[in-house]
Amino acid sequence: MRLTTLFLLFAFASFAQKTSYSVLVYIKNGPGYVHDNIPSAVAAVQKLGSENRFQVDVSADPVVFEEQNLAKYKVIIFTSTNNDVFDTDAQRVAFRRYIEAGGGFVGVHSVTGTERKWSWFKSMVGETFSWHAKFQPFSVINIAPSHPSLQGVPLKWSKEDECYFGFELYPGIQTLMMHDVTTLDPSQKDLITKHKGVYGDYFPAVWTQHFQGGHIWVTTLGHAKENYQEPTYLNHLLQGINYIAGQVHKIDYSKAFSTGKDDGLRF
Repeated sequence: MRLTTLFLLFAFASFAQKTSYSVLVYIKNGPGYVHDNIPSAVAAVQKLGSENRFQVDVSADPVVFEEQNLAKYKVIIFTSTNNDVFDTDAQRVAFRRYIEAGGGFVGVHSVTGTERKWSWFKSMVGETFSWHAKFQPFSVINIAPSHPSLQGVPLKWSKEDECYFGFELYPGIQTLMMHDVTTLDPSQKDLITKHKGVYGDYFPAVWTQHFQGGHIWVTTLGHAKENYQEPTYLNHLLQGINYIAGQVHKIDYSKAFSTGKDDGLRF
């Protein structure tokens, strides 16, 4: 009986070890607006980690952006970051080289407003923030229900949130979910028309891309701190994290090529 118990414990430990991975949740904000949802988002990811066997480290200190340290993580999560979040260009280069080495990135909510003066970062994220409609109920449509990161995500999600718009959209993104702009409060019609640009009645809300060796997933949803206790939103976030972690096989810096933050892209 003891041998059987020991065997089962060893088998479980081995299974857990094989299926675990580490993520870094980065929460530094530059000068300007700071979301009050950040503590709730951190607690939510920590809970998801404990329930799904992945390790969660949290930092607001940009000194963590050093190649050897970043190599520990399958996924780096920027949750509601805004404006400049690095102190030095050396930290920016370390982050860029992590992506080029095959790293994973998950951006949450206001991440598109991060590092607005850094062209490479804006392409990596997929766009840069221009404006959001006021917090309100509206519809988000799942246009890629077979995508691995959208398991259990509603086909039409009626949600109270901020509808984010952006510009400088990078052509490589694959849109997974889109805002139904027609469901927004028409009192802001002129601003909506201005910021939706060429997209008409629909605008990207959630997307993914393989970018310069790395693996990217972004959701603009998640403004309210209450979101981070809602099962539907938590599943949405977990699916994104798991998808990106599954894309990352090894952080291999021999594949990284940048020596400066503004080096050109390679195709």
